[in-house]
Amino acid sequence: MTDREHNEYSQEQPEFIPYPEEHSDEETDGVNREKGQGDENKELRNQKVENEHSDTIEESVVYWQKSGRISEDLDTTKKTLEEVVGLGKSFDIDFREMTFGETRTGLFFISGFAKEDILQEILKRLTYLSPDNVSSGALHAFFDLYIPHIQVKKINKLSDVITMVLSGMSALFIHGEQEALVMDTRTYPVRNPEEPSLERVVRGARDGFTETLLTNITLVRRRLRDPGLTFELHKVGRRTQTDVCIAYIDDIVDKTQVDSVREKITSIDIDGIPLAEKQLEEAIVRKGWNPYPLVRYSERPDVVASHILEGRVALFSDTSPSVIIFPTTFFDLCQHAEENRQTAFMGSYLRWVRFAGIFASLFLLPLWLLMVIHPELKPAALSFIGPQSQAKIPLIAQFLLIEFGVDLLRMAAVHTPTPLASAMGLIAAILIGDIAVKTGLFVNEVVLYMAVAAIGMFATPSYELGLANRVIRLGLLIAVAIFGGPGFVVGVTAYIVWLTLRRSYNSSYLWPFIPFNAKAMAAIFFRLPVMTSKQRPSFNKTRDRTRMPRNE
Repeated sequence: MTDREHNEYSQEQPEFIPYPEEHSDEETDGVNREKGQGDENKELRNQKVENEHSDTIEESVVYWQKSGRISEDLDTTKKTLEEVVGLGKSFDIDFREMTFGETRTGLFFISGFAKEDILQEILKRLTYLSPDNVSSGALHAFFDLYIPHIQVKKINKLSDVITMVLSGMSALFIHGEQEALVMDTRTYPVRNPEEPSLERVVRGARDGFTETLLTNITLVRRRLRDPGLTFELHKVGRRTQTDVCIAYIDDIVDKTQVDSVREKITSIDIDGIPLAEKQLEEAIVRKGWNPYPLVRYSERPDVVASHILEGRVALFSDTSPSVIIFPTTFFDLCQHAEENRQTAFMGSYLRWVRFAGIFASLFLLPLWLLMVIHPELKPAALSFIGPQSQAKIPLIAQFLLIEFGVDLLRMAAVHTPTPLASAMGLIAAILIGDIAVKTGLFVNEVVLYMAVAAIGMFATPSYELGLANRVIRLGLLIAVAIFGGPGFVVGVTAYIVWLTLRRSYNSSYLWPFIPFNAKAMAAIFFRLPVMTSKQRPSFNKTRDRTRMPRNE
């Protein structure tokens, strides 16, 4: 809705319709005359409620009180809150009216977010106010003298106050003042920073991100005591008003990249992102139907801190324990924190094993199927490869059935209670798998190689990358089954070309393989000692590439 349309829309609405006044039994004179007018006012109000089509809190406030500023009349503010946020309907929304120093006030807060001890201390101090204390200005006296709280600010827009209260803060309205005092008295139901299940390490920190934005930022700030570390806060979603934070080190990061991210976040026009980081990624990356992740997710504060120190940008989203890191590459998604928690030699070994598992999850099954279909392609040393007996189901159908079976098993494991997960695994592995082979429906080697490919998929550090590799494996299997050798060659070539054309925030997805960088490629295959890595990766386009003085 444009500003012009918004103004015309506001001017067309009827004036604020007050509630009909209630009368006691003793006030019989004139009640019958006013009853008809009260019914008419109620009907007009109901009609106005039905006609409201506000997209934002600000539009709704202007619709009901003809102004976005806080009214000097406390009753008008209260009635606006009744219409905009459901005050009096939602049991957890409170508006406590009190008088301090002969000045009417209204405390607006969400009962589930308010921290009672802080509010009680504030109210206790306000009871000391006398009429003489507020004679020169109630707002000044309340703000400067009698509210013993650090995080308090003056706000003059009612929509801003409502947004802050819905995020957990408390607001104090003062009769006769066009500003409110907003105090950060919130407390969220949170869990402890436990180690994330997807990124476990043998040695290392055991803390992980939670669903609270401030806690996650604090975990990173604890590891990066750099004065240039910046956390920019933005709100996304007209209705959800989700807090989104951009994190970077000012004198290292590429400013063009930060400006691009900021512009994309502020330009998001959507009613909300209740699914937090995933919907945020789709809104700013817009990769369409591309199955491969163009950003990296992490739930570990040390991983996020190390990437920020490399000059990358991190996106935090409130209510999500996952942090988005970009730009990223295919090879970044294949690395794990465990490699950096071991010696350089053992870290390199673990990296090779992981790369072998990822390669097997992609190409082992198509290669085996190709050698079975075309035995002439097998070297003499691999003559043992191939089924010794034929099954009742074609090989490609066996692979597809087992692929879907593994996915079904994975989904069942996610939704199965932990005590029953082991029993379910035994049923799937022993009963289904063993019986399927003995009855001649499947070949032993198909089950074996599918198990190896599944282990490689689960060993992939990035969950999203493992799922994407599985889709490519299915495509290669079908290409080999239909076209044989040419199908495999064309499929792999198209796969590499397609990945080469992908960009993660204007950075090559296959860097340093394409474009080739020998030194950076060596750092991919070998976990180099810390003191030998004197520069940050070049693809980040950092302003400061130096990790340590060159003479050391």
